[in-house]
Amino acid sequence: MPSGLAALLDDVAGITKIAAASLDDMTSAAGKAGTKAVGVVVDDAAVTPGYAMGFTPDRELPIVWKIAIGSFKNKLLFLLPGALLLSAFAPWAVTPILMLGGAYLCFEATEKILEALSGQHSADEPEELALSGPELETQKVNGAIRTDLILSGEIMAIALNDVAGKPLVVQAGALALVGILITIAVYGVVGLIVKMDDIGLHMAQRQNAGVRGFGRGLVKAMPITMEALTIIGTAAMLWVGGGIIVHGLEHFHLTPIPHWVEGFSHWAQGVPGVGAVTGWLAFAVGSAVVGFVVGGALAGVMHLWHHRKGAAAH
Repeated sequence: MPSGLAALLDDVAGITKIAAASLDDMTSAAGKAGTKAVGVVVDDAAVTPGYAMGFTPDRELPIVWKIAIGSFKNKLLFLLPGALLLSAFAPWAVTPILMLGGAYLCFEATEKILEALSGQHSADEPEELALSGPELETQKVNGAIRTDLILSGEIMAIALNDVAGKPLVVQAGALALVGILITIAVYGVVGLIVKMDDIGLHMAQRQNAGVRGFGRGLVKAMPITMEALTIIGTAAMLWVGGGIIVHGLEHFHLTPIPHWVEGFSHWAQGVPGVGAVTGWLAFAVGSAVVGFVVGGALAGVMHLWHHRKGAAAH
């Protein structure tokens, strides 16, 4: 009996070691994969606050919460199983899907830039004005969740690409961990951003002069912060989308463009003392240029198609 108990304890210890090793693999893989997806995360955090703006203060956090729940569902119920199926049955499809998503990010960013340069406003604003508060809230939440599905798809695809060589259990754990941690981080930051003006107003009513001044500063900084987030989000879309396309072209041995971007990055690394930073910035700028060219081409095709469709209708 004692020997049987000892053998059982031995088995339990062995299983515990394997589980601990797997958990360690998952955590390590999730950390690396999450780092690779940081550009899309920045974009996600920059884009989402706009969906909660324009509502009464008591509705801002509930809206962010609804979008966050939708994001959890996107990642864990739809994208995670899809990513694992891709990994098991069609690993060759990961890079093309990444490139399609990257092209979409480039298109969206270029459309925003063209819209800003032309001074045009979103075409659906008159429709929004016709909606009641609850209807508009539902429309905004649904729109944010659809946008999140694209961005979350890119995050999960980038993460999957980084853990593709791992066992399926480690892949599943790493992707789930990436999805959960990134969603908590993004929507925690989004919640803080949308309540920044309310926090500032609350502080501005305090008796302490320093606290009052800081509160007023927060309120005044809010429009600048939102403008900066829009610019950062657009730049991140171009950088990430273009970078995905560059890596995809390299994967398919279509090397002229990847060689140009990498050569520019290597040249910038020669700056004494800050070579690592300038090299990274050069790669980001080169990727953004590629992204803008791709996005511009797609935007041109889409506008031409809409123009011809409109002409045919008349």
